[in-house]
Amino acid sequence: MRQIQEAERIKNLPRYLFAEIDRKKKELISKGVDIISLGIGDPDHPTPLFILKRIQKALYNPNNHRYPEYEGASFLRKAVAAFYKRRFGHNINPDTEVLITIGSKEAIFHLPYAFLNNEDYAIIPDPGYPVYGISTKMIGANIHKAPLLKENNFLIDIDNIPPKILKEAKIIFINYPNNPTGATADEGFFKKLVKIAKQYGILIAADYAYSDITFDGYKTPSMFDFDKNRDVSLEFHSLSKPFNMTGFRIGFVVSNEFVIDVLKRLKTNMDSGAFTAIQEGAEEALLKGDKATRRMVEIYQKRRDIVVDTLQKCNISFFYPKGTFYVWAEVPNGFSSISFVQDLMEKTGVIVTPGNGFGEYGEGFFRISTTINDKRLKEAMQRIKNFLS
Repeated sequence: MRQIQEAERIKNLPRYLFAEIDRKKKELISKGVDIISLGIGDPDHPTPLFILKRIQKALYNPNNHRYPEYEGASFLRKAVAAFYKRRFGHNINPDTEVLITIGSKEAIFHLPYAFLNNEDYAIIPDPGYPVYGISTKMIGANIHKAPLLKENNFLIDIDNIPPKILKEAKIIFINYPNNPTGATADEGFFKKLVKIAKQYGILIAADYAYSDITFDGYKTPSMFDFDKNRDVSLEFHSLSKPFNMTGFRIGFVVSNEFVIDVLKRLKTNMDSGAFTAIQEGAEEALLKGDKATRRMVEIYQKRRDIVVDTLQKCNISFFYPKGTFYVWAEVPNGFSSISFVQDLMEKTGVIVTPGNGFGEYGEGFFRISTTINDKRLKEAMQRIKNFLS
């Protein structure tokens, strides 16, 4: 009998980084280890009550038990437009320039399928969110890694991307505030990026999952501040981080009419849309959730300060973040990213994420997530301090 085997594209597909971390965490817990996980960026606070109440009510509406609208309910697309006007000052057409998605991860994964042919290139940040590269490889397209380096404040060095790559690239992924480094970008970066994108006809795929998790007065600008007509820009947004809705799987994409139509054609053939009751909760969040987000930002800023204070006392070099809920730090001398994380995990029960899990240029770093209550975070940092001393 012929043995069943996976497709070649799956053979070459790595295990998802955070799934592997979760597996190791469960293994240690089974041995009785008191684990404190600073690995996965999953908010520890519950979804705000006013959002839950709206979803709870929506659950009992039988109309919501039917197939949802593929592109997202009109009420939620209008809420996205209202959010954009309030947050960024841009007028967005909810009928043609907004697509509701099952979280931003789904939309990011779909993008290369919609816009890349086999010979095309996607430019991806390294280190970066693994899905950018994985989805590009899955369809057989090419990847050009744009290194995020300490000496460049972890910004893509646009001037160092070879002209040959720019001519063959169709997409460039960016993510600011950045996961995993916590870096933020200034106006000069965005202006230069838009200029290059228009010159070469490249779609800027801006992952804005952390756009509202910012500190010290920094406010994330919209790509559309620099690309007024949305000619070459697309923004992915997620309700996971600003509203603690990771488990609800809801997000949205904003771009020009053509880009949204292409993604819509792909999406309608691949899934049936987000549960309408969840979309009602998302509407509530976008229209009434500003105060809730600000409260979470205050909590994350306090936690950031707890982490960086300990790292300073331990003489560990780190990048001081003005956004996200991560701290990106260099491993001590004598360690690789993996050996440091494994040693720390086995000797202290504290889980952090190895930098090379986000790409080859992440080697030599590790990422700390602050999505854990203050008491446990302080305990974890004390364990790290004891380990390093």
